[in-house]
Amino acid sequence: MSETKIADPGPLGLAGFGITTCILSLINTGEVNGKAIGVVLGLALIYGGGGQLLAGIWEFRKGNTFGATAFSSYGAFWIAFYLIVKSGTTVGVGWFLLFFGILTLYLWIGTFFLNKALFWVFLTLWLAFFLLAIGNFDPTFGSTAGGWVGLLCGLLALYTSAAVVTNATAGRVVLPVGKPFRQPTVA
Repeated sequence: MSETKIADPGPLGLAGFGITTCILSLINTGEVNGKAIGVVLGLALIYGGGGQLLAGIWEFRKGNTFGATAFSSYGAFWIAFYLIVKSGTTVGVGWFLLFFGILTLYLWIGTFFLNKALFWVFLTLWLAFFLLAIGNFDPTFGSTAGGWVGLLCGLLALYTSAAVVTNATAGRVVLPVGKPFRQPTVA
């Protein structure tokens, strides 16, 4: 019996992440009023959270450890973010952001063996998490820098999603994602 081929879930996960991150980051930069948080919460629960969680589960099915870990983790991040904001608590948010920054930092190392587009997404993401955590620990620092880096990260994720969809549909490279910095070796 032949195995059924499934589509690449990566573009879905990247799009859900990218759009949700961009809108939250626009609030963090001050470019969009904080009252728009309801839009972020809807996205965090359904697209950023649910969409990425589904993409992560499909990545498990494909045998992609990196994609499964990343999408499932960030899907869970967005669902947790929704619950944290709805609870009205701010205690511990800096630690929440810091530990997701640590997760992202080691996932970024994994991108050395993937494409350059993902390298840049994860580089800007761990920087955004650390800047936002620092801003949460020290309100005089603010979250504006983290917001701008997060916006760049979200836009890079959207580009990467668009490139994978376009290239897969065209059957050739239309939008480049770049070769890995290092080639994986078989252990």
